[in-house]
Amino acid sequence: MSKTVTLTSYIPSGNPENKHFTIQETVQPTADDLETGDLLLQSMVMSADPYLRSGCKSEEKGGPIPRPMTGFVAGKVLASKLDGWVAGDLFSASLPFCDVQVLKGKDARGALLLKLTGKVEEKNISHGIGVMGMPGSTAYGGLLDVLRPEKDREANGKKPETIWVSGAAGAVGSVVGQIAKQVFGCTVVGSCGGPEKGQLCRDVFGFDHVVDYKTVSTADELVAKLKECVPEGIDMYFENVGGMHFEAAMKVLRPHGRVAVCGGIARYNEGERQAERFFPTDMIYSFQRVEGFMCLPWLSGQKGNFLDDMGRWIKELKVVPEETFFQGIEAWPMAFQALFTGKNVGKVVVRV
Repeated sequence: MSKTVTLTSYIPSGNPENKHFTIQETVQPTADDLETGDLLLQSMVMSADPYLRSGCKSEEKGGPIPRPMTGFVAGKVLASKLDGWVAGDLFSASLPFCDVQVLKGKDARGALLLKLTGKVEEKNISHGIGVMGMPGSTAYGGLLDVLRPEKDREANGKKPETIWVSGAAGAVGSVVGQIAKQVFGCTVVGSCGGPEKGQLCRDVFGFDHVVDYKTVSTADELVAKLKECVPEGIDMYFENVGGMHFEAAMKVLRPHGRVAVCGGIARYNEGERQAERFFPTDMIYSFQRVEGFMCLPWLSGQKGNFLDDMGRWIKELKVVPEETFFQGIEAWPMAFQALFTGKNVGKVVVRV
């Protein structure tokens, strides 16, 4: 039997819990079920990502229930009737969280099907949903093409640019900070919750400064902490959290500063959206820019050289992947909850 993670009750507010999900069993498909253009896929790892929280809030947000939870998975091809694919190929795609399933050929493009053969191995297949997948491409595109840090500033007699990364110990933030530091030579400030995560950001990821957001309760207090680290302010802010982080960032953003917005996990469990304090007219004479984005252009290869660049940076130890593992498809709800309770570092991975 195949197993699928299924949402069985809406979560309008608060943390997701096991009671909101069930593991549904169905007859497992085989190679005999394939038609021309189809793939039979085995998921080896499943992702748990903050953006999935929105689709769990209501029928309006995500559709009627019960329904399969859908997100990024990686694994191997069991059988193929799709040109260019053979049994044993490694893949990643956005699919239902199911251990064995058929991907129809007509759905491959919409599922963001990527061939990972030669990019990762079975032993590190989890990179296909992490540093070499959606989170990695989000970090890559947001930093390189949205924030656009200036390289080799010191060689030109300039100070390194300063970047602040919220959610710095998470799947996206940890990679942003490492690329900014190791590839572009930026001064990196990370914010995260608790001393253990702070030590990880310093000792493993190489951040210059770390702010523990759990030691403050207002944007002004967060600003004071930031100014202790970088008195002259920041040139770039990578937004993963929202709330008081965004407000604080705009107060310390220097002229010509840039903000890349890809997430706001601080607000995801709220029943009603709360507005951030933001005054766009303050940006006029300071020539600042705030830009939202999604990872798809870089993940799909339309922009940049994400897979090749990231693969090289990992080999050169400029990027060190960090992962938190959960075992078994039944553990997916617990893994999802960990994102909102701070019980994870780096990429959350469910091994199937």
